[in-house]
Amino acid sequence: MSDEQDKPTLTRKPLGLKRTVEAGQVQQQFSHGRRNTVVVEVKRRRVLGRPGEAAPAPEIEEVQAAPAPAPAPAPAPTPPPAAPKVDSLMSRQERQAQLLREAEEARMASLEENRRRDEAARARAAEEEKARANEAREGKAVKAAEAVSAPAPEVATPAPAVEAPAAAEPQGEAAPRSTTSAAPAPRRFTPVEAPKRPEPKRPEPKATRGADNRRQSGKLTVTRALNDDEGARARSLAALKRAREKEKRSHQVSSGPREKQVREVVVPDSITVQDLANRMAEKGADLVKALFKMGMPVTVNQTIDQDTAELLVTEFGHEIKRVSEADIDIRHDEDVDAPEALKPRAPVVTIMGHVDHGKTSLLDALRGANVQAGEAGGITQHIGAYQVKTPDGSLVTFLDTPGHEAFTEMRQRGANVTDIVILVVAADDGLKPQSIEAINHAKAAGVPIIVAINKVDKEGANPQRVRERLLEHELVVEEMGGDVQNVEVSALKKTGLDKLLDAIAVQAEIMELKANPDRAAEGTVVEAKLDKGRGPVATILVRRGTLKVGDIFVCGAESGRVRALVDDQGRQVKQAGPSMPVEVLGLGGVPMAGDTLTVVENEARAREVAAYRQEQALRKRTAQAPVSLEGMFSALADKAKVIEYPVVIKGDVQGSVEAIVNALNRLSTDEIRVRVLQSGAGAITESDVTLAAASGAPIIGFNVRPNAKAREIANREKVRFMYYDVIYHLTEEVAKEMAGELGPERIENVVGRAEVKEVFPAGKRDKAAGLLVLEGVIRKGLHARLTREDVIVSATTIASLRRFKDDVAEVRAGLECGVVLADTNDIKPGDHLEVFEVELRERTL
Repeated sequence: MSDEQDKPTLTRKPLGLKRTVEAGQVQQQFSHGRRNTVVVEVKRRRVLGRPGEAAPAPEIEEVQAAPAPAPAPAPAPTPPPAAPKVDSLMSRQERQAQLLREAEEARMASLEENRRRDEAARARAAEEEKARANEAREGKAVKAAEAVSAPAPEVATPAPAVEAPAAAEPQGEAAPRSTTSAAPAPRRFTPVEAPKRPEPKRPEPKATRGADNRRQSGKLTVTRALNDDEGARARSLAALKRAREKEKRSHQVSSGPREKQVREVVVPDSITVQDLANRMAEKGADLVKALFKMGMPVTVNQTIDQDTAELLVTEFGHEIKRVSEADIDIRHDEDVDAPEALKPRAPVVTIMGHVDHGKTSLLDALRGANVQAGEAGGITQHIGAYQVKTPDGSLVTFLDTPGHEAFTEMRQRGANVTDIVILVVAADDGLKPQSIEAINHAKAAGVPIIVAINKVDKEGANPQRVRERLLEHELVVEEMGGDVQNVEVSALKKTGLDKLLDAIAVQAEIMELKANPDRAAEGTVVEAKLDKGRGPVATILVRRGTLKVGDIFVCGAESGRVRALVDDQGRQVKQAGPSMPVEVLGLGGVPMAGDTLTVVENEARAREVAAYRQEQALRKRTAQAPVSLEGMFSALADKAKVIEYPVVIKGDVQGSVEAIVNALNRLSTDEIRVRVLQSGAGAITESDVTLAAASGAPIIGFNVRPNAKAREIANREKVRFMYYDVIYHLTEEVAKEMAGELGPERIENVVGRAEVKEVFPAGKRDKAAGLLVLEGVIRKGLHARLTREDVIVSATTIASLRRFKDDVAEVRAGLECGVVLADTNDIKPGDHLEVFEVELRERTL
């Protein structure tokens, strides 16, 4: 039975009075009403005596009995009697804890004794120092015994408070000491306050703080118990550094107030108070206080003008530098190249003329290509840039412009970036409106003109008539004594092309075209589009400098980095010099045709310029004219009677979209006008379809198609697409649709007039009018207007027409008749009746 009780078990024993573990529950409360219950166990020390001994004495007595010089090792335990069969695990742990406590208490007693001995040595050293000082002051004749026996309060230097008991000794004791002068002074010990010793540790549940920390800090080992001080947290290096710097600053002698630093403050046209304070390195509150004194109650976030900012900067002792927002933009007119840096460049030649006069065919003959075959409808609708190598090895850059009347802006853009204009005129057709327009564009741009008379091989060609017609527009050819070159060519049979190239070379040599290739590039956007696979693509004609792959640029309101350069043959190149047309990839968006491309030093500068230009474009687009009462009423009246035809326009290139928008705006009349909701280059997207569905507008696609998602939304929202590839087909269809919105045109034809002679009753309510037909005829069922003194009384129809009680179909001039008018009985003798027919015709714009 006893063997079973002494057998160790793995399960927890039931709680009892002799257990050292007390379990309880603590409820934790958190925010938002959350709670948590934690089981807490409190362990108490169990102090057991050795077998056969009495209860141990308090721990304080063991510390006092320990020797002072060094911590004594724990006394070796007496050999215990024969242990039971199975030693208790708890008793071994308690014995180990008791040994650790004894070692710790011995160590603490040794430390205390060492501290007491050090303090006594310091007190002796201080006393000896004072004695030597007294001997030096009183002289060598004074005996050392008298110096030692002198009371401490008589010394000039005040003694520490701890030495007061030594000075208070009776004088009788000092006399015998002074009699034996040869003997050294006896050693004196200054009383020191007894240190507080740790309280004896009892086996109660309440433990000391050190034991608590050891219990809470995890597993206790012998190393941790003996080196308890090493676990204390030390000051960090940063805290020590701060303390040293603070001590250093406290020892430094203040050199007076620091001199105020004067700054150059850059002030734009408008700036907030806080931003100005940051640039001046002043407090915003000080600036607000100064403005209040000036009579301007403002806040730190309020914007002030440049003049007010100058007053503040001057008052605070700084220097102002005025800048304008326009300074952010790049100014090309101020950047002029030195004459010695200029080198010869290829001429830029623009081919212009009327539609179907053979401009593209002539350029194909010069290039040896066939661009005309790929044009829809056989007419050019894009502006193209090509570089041709002549037989003598020189390069010539050609720009091909459309000849249709809708592409006026393209022709104007081509004339502005060119050096020479070739005016192509068909010999069998003569000068046409677009030919005359091209002459005007070239004169406005101030570029020389070379006349190429094309189709001289056709039957009925008359080049001389073309030369005579040119005189009407102040173009005098060389054959007639002028300075304008003219060449007869045939693009179909490729005759006269060498003479045309010679004329271009002569004109370019006269002009001495030069540019600086060793600088940051500048160019002009000839055309721009949104490619599905490559993104925004712009055709750039480099004017000066060299454009390289990797350059950071700003183009209009867009910025980017050159990712690739593609020439007119579709080959990728690393750089493009002056007068070379290339396609540039890497733009942030599609620029406008005619914008200037400029290479800048970094991306921050490019983004800054692009953001400024976008802001200026937004201001221009949203700017409103000054509002007046008269203008407001007229706008309301126009809006009430004018019908709007909304459209969404998407094209393949920016130039085509621009031409379509201008052509549709020219279709607008006083009754109906086109309202372009959105226009742009690229495929038709979901946003375009959503916008068109919201306003009920058709989507016009010029050489573009919608993507799959856009088609799905369009089918669901019933949005109508209108696809075109020739611009005059587009304008014709839109004009018909706009006319259909207005409905047929109503035309009135007056048939006859009559005078009311007498009025007779006809039935219970109606009245009959006796008429004398003055001109024309009066027919039954026609529309009629009854006027009284030239004022319309009513508009009605003839319901009944009689002559001598007989119903008749019409009555001619000079005869009398009787009529009954529908919807009116307000008839008096002397009134006039006007009869007319209404004709509905199809409306045209």
